[in-house]
Amino acid sequence: MGLGYEISSIARSGLLSPANRTYVELVRTIGLEGVVRVGGNTADYARYSAMATPVSSPYGTTVNHRSLEELGLFLDATGWKLIWALNLGSGSVEDAVAEAKAVAAVAGNRLLAFEIGNEPDLFSHEKHRPPGYDYEHWLADYRRYKTALRAQLPGIPLAGPDAAGKTEWVSRFAVDEGKDIVLLTHHYYREGQNPGSTIEKLLGVDPKLQPQLDQLRAASQLCGVPYRICEVNSFSGGGRPGVSDTMASALWVLDYMFTLACNSCGGVNMETGVNQLGFISSYSPIGDDEQGHYSARPEYYGMLAFSLAGRGELMRTEVSPITAEIKTYATLSKAGSLQLTLINKGATGAILRLDTKSSSRQASVIRLEGPAADARTQVTLGGAEITAAGTWQASKKELLSVNSGQLAIPLAATSAAILNFL
Repeated sequence: MGLGYEISSIARSGLLSPANRTYVELVRTIGLEGVVRVGGNTADYARYSAMATPVSSPYGTTVNHRSLEELGLFLDATGWKLIWALNLGSGSVEDAVAEAKAVAAVAGNRLLAFEIGNEPDLFSHEKHRPPGYDYEHWLADYRRYKTALRAQLPGIPLAGPDAAGKTEWVSRFAVDEGKDIVLLTHHYYREGQNPGSTIEKLLGVDPKLQPQLDQLRAASQLCGVPYRICEVNSFSGGGRPGVSDTMASALWVLDYMFTLACNSCGGVNMETGVNQLGFISSYSPIGDDEQGHYSARPEYYGMLAFSLAGRGELMRTEVSPITAEIKTYATLSKAGSLQLTLINKGATGAILRLDTKSSSRQASVIRLEGPAADARTQVTLGGAEITAAGTWQASKKELLSVNSGQLAIPLAATSAAILNFL
């Protein structure tokens, strides 16, 4: 699991810093192992200058050595690794090499990979390259940068192509560079935020998602390298207020992460914080009032639920009658303990009757709940909210009787439950 940041976030002094204790705890609470990905549209407008004054700006971010030192110490404090996107859009090879050397020095063994360019399949749209810039043009740029980087930093890990939407770029990159990379990377958003970006759309089926994941899994299997959705959230452009920051987003992200796991994805980075337009995104899992206060938003609770439920070997589940509103996932621990995750994305409650074939006599239940699908506050997991210090501990657990592997459980509208069979 991971979080994704615009490079402009790194220029905000004190944000990703070990001194930001609440933020460190919020990160550690969702995972003692994870990945910070730094990139976004601002990466292709940014520069590194060791002694310059840091500037956080959509089209002119400057990161200095102190900014990177803070990030390195933040990685140490959280235990997380780093993916860093180098400026291919408006920078030079020489600048990229200097930046990579500085980042590698502070990240040390926490460096997972460098990407060369952010969303290069949109470079013509972003005016980084002339019309007609295609995969072949980017691959030539990529190889030119790779040669220069490896000359100064032998063996540095690389990832790509970091495509926004042209999944065929990933398939082709797997063939062309699959033996010399550590990750295949791709982005995903339901759509660009607009008045039609509703809760119903967010919780509904996205017809483009499964075909995309099928392609990504095939590319990964072809070259033997994992694929990662390294930039993702509900609706691009900062999300849709009243949708991306609600209880619905908690259910969406929980279901989405399990969907990725079921499709052999190697990891995910949920975008958070300041976006490419310069404001704090509505979809941010971690809220930021820009006055030094940080808090868990509804989407964070869905991520935390996945960190609890997404452990072990995935098992097959069957639902009857089949419905898009009820989703079920199961894992089996190495010790043989069964865990079920039940998600009700519908507007009405349901009673689910389960046949688990488990020999357990009881199951404990942790619920993910909120007052309504559009609730922005009072979202809880296990009856508890995330504390002001960024920590969490369930305060409410139910016990259900299991009879010959069977039990019934009520599941309220727009809620989820995690069952652990004891």
